[in-house]
Amino acid sequence: MSDGVETLEFQAEARQLLQLMVHSIYSNKDVFLRELISNASDALDKLRLESLVDKELSADTSDLHIEIEVDKDARTLTVRDNGIGMTRDEVVRLIGTIAKSGTAELLRKLRESSDAAASQELIGQFGVGFYATFMVADRVTLLTRRAGQSGGTRWESTGEGTYSIEEVGDAPQGTSVTLHLKPVDTEDNLHDYTAEWTIREIVKRYSDFISWPIRMTVDKPGEDGTTREEQTLNSMKALWARSRDEVDEAEYKEFYRHVAHDWADPLETVHMRGEGTFEYEALLFLPSHAPLDLFSPQGRRGVQLYVKRVFIMDDCDALMPNYLRFVKGVVDAHDLSLNISREILQQDRQIRAVRRRLVKKVLATLKDMSAESYRTFWTEFGAVVKEGLLEDPDNTETLLELVRAASTHDPAEPTTLRAYVERMKDGQTEIYYATGENRATIENSPHLEAFRAKGYEVLILTDPVDEVWVERVGAYDGKTLRSVAKGQVDLETEEEKEKAEAERQEYADLLAFLGGALADSVKEVRLSTRLTTSPACVVGDAHDMTPTLEKMYRAMGQEMPQVKRILELNPAHPLVTGLRKAHGEGGDTAALTETAELLYGMALLAEGGELADPARFTRILADRLARGL
Repeated sequence: MSDGVETLEFQAEARQLLQLMVHSIYSNKDVFLRELISNASDALDKLRLESLVDKELSADTSDLHIEIEVDKDARTLTVRDNGIGMTRDEVVRLIGTIAKSGTAELLRKLRESSDAAASQELIGQFGVGFYATFMVADRVTLLTRRAGQSGGTRWESTGEGTYSIEEVGDAPQGTSVTLHLKPVDTEDNLHDYTAEWTIREIVKRYSDFISWPIRMTVDKPGEDGTTREEQTLNSMKALWARSRDEVDEAEYKEFYRHVAHDWADPLETVHMRGEGTFEYEALLFLPSHAPLDLFSPQGRRGVQLYVKRVFIMDDCDALMPNYLRFVKGVVDAHDLSLNISREILQQDRQIRAVRRRLVKKVLATLKDMSAESYRTFWTEFGAVVKEGLLEDPDNTETLLELVRAASTHDPAEPTTLRAYVERMKDGQTEIYYATGENRATIENSPHLEAFRAKGYEVLILTDPVDEVWVERVGAYDGKTLRSVAKGQVDLETEEEKEKAEAERQEYADLLAFLGGALADSVKEVRLSTRLTTSPACVVGDAHDMTPTLEKMYRAMGQEMPQVKRILELNPAHPLVTGLRKAHGEGGDTAALTETAELLYGMALLAEGGELADPARFTRILADRLARGL
C-alpha cells in the first residue's frame, strides 16, 4: 500500500455509469440522499453484528448513528456514520469497480432508453446508489476507517473517469461522504441541499423508518437569540413491527426502495405476523421488474434476517427457496440467537417452519393478484417460478395453478392449465404441449400440423425450464402432459386407422430401405399420423430426452450419449409417394439414399434443429437443383 496519493481509473463500466449520472438521466435528484443514508444504515447494521460475533473487535458501538452536516458557505453536504467502515482495498473494489454480473446488459439498456423513467428503473435494478451523488455534486470526497483498524483512506473524484486515493492516519471510525454541491438549478431539479427544510423533507419522505438515529445540528430561534441544537430527523419506527393499518402505502413503497435498492414501486406487499411457539414479523415485497442478475449464480437473494430488531444477515437463503429469490423484504424473528450462522439456520427447525409459512403466504398472494398485476408478474418472473415445480414438491399443485402458458388457442393471451382442461375436446385425455426456442418456430413446426387440422389446442412452451418441469410433473388434474414431438400420436378415427394400416403395408419395403440408409442417424423410419402438409418430421420416443434438453446439458459441460430419433413420413405427400414409386421400380440406390438424406435434413431444419454435415447437405441439394433445371 502506498503512503502517497494515487490516481486510478474507474473500471470502464463504472465510468460509463458515472457519465450517465453526471449528465442527470434522472429528474428526481433528491434520491441521492436516500442512497447515502441507506448505505450508512447498512454500515451500522454490519458493525453491530460484527461486534456481537467478535468480542475482541476494538470498536466503539456506544452511540451508533448517522449524521448530516451542511456548510452553506462552502456549499458542502456531508453524510457521516460511525459504522463498519472500509479498508483501502474495499474502497477500490466497491466504488472503483462494478463487480456484478449483468453490467454490460444494464449499459446496453440504458443507452437504448430515451425515457428518463425507464432509465431510473434500470439504475434501480442494478443498485448503484453511491453513483447518484454525482447528479448533485461536482466533486465527492469519501473518508473511511474500518472498525478495529488504525489507518484510514481518503477517496475523491469528480466523476470524470479517474479518482484519487490515499492513506490517512487520523480518520474516525466509519465513513463520511462529502458532496461539493453543484449550483442550485430549479429548472434541472437541483434544489438547495444545504437548506434545513429540504433535508428534513427528504429524510422524512425516504428514510423515516431507518432504525438508527439520523441527526443534524440546526439553528433554533429563542428569546436570547439563535442557538445551535442537534436534532433527530427520523422516527426510527420499524415498519414490520407496526400493524398494517398503521402504515400507509407511501411508507411501504419507500421501505421497499430501501431494502431492495430499487427506484421503482413494488408490485405487491406482504405484511404478516407469526405468533405462538415461534414469533416473528415479516414484511415482504414482490418487485415489478426482474433484476438483471436474476439468473446469475452470484445474484443476490432479497430477504434480510433480523432478531429482535437487530440486523443479522442479508440475502438469507434459509428463509426463501431459490425459485422465490426475487422476493425482497425483512423477517424479524424473536427467539433466535444473535450469533446464529447460515449453517445453523439451514438446520433450524423453527426457521424451516417460518420458511414454509412465508412460501405459502407468497404463493397465496400471487394467486389473489389482479389479472393485470399478475400478467406483469408472470412476464417478469414466470420462468423462475416454474423452477419451483422441480424444487418444491410440497407446493406442486399450487404452482401448477399459477402457471401461464402461450397456446394455439389465442395468439396473444396466455392460458392457465385449468382453462386448457375446460376447453379440451370430448374424449381428449391428454394435455398437448410443444417446446422450442420461440413461438414462431413452434407454430411452424410440422409436429403441430395434425393437431391444428383436427382442432386440438397445444401449449407453446419456450422457457428452458419448460423442457424439465413438464417431464417431472407428468400430469395435471389427472390429464397426462404429452409432447407433440414424442411417441405415437393417436388422433385418428377408426376409419383413418384402417387406412393407415393399409398404407403401412404398402410402404413396408421403402421404410425398411430408408431405415438402413439412415441407420447412423435414426433408430426407425415409420409413417406419420401427425403430418398433413410437410413430407417428414423427426420425433423422439416417448421417454427420450428432447434435443433442446440434450443441448442444455452439453452447454453445462455434461457429456451426453447421442439419442437417435425417429423419422416419420407423410404418405400423402408427393415427395414421399414419388420416393416409394422410384424405390418400387428399382431406382438408383445411390440417388435414393441421397434423397433420404435430404428428406431427413429437411425434417431437422423444419423443427429448428442442426445438420450434422451442412456442407454435404448443401452439395447434394445444389446438385439436385442443377439437374432439375
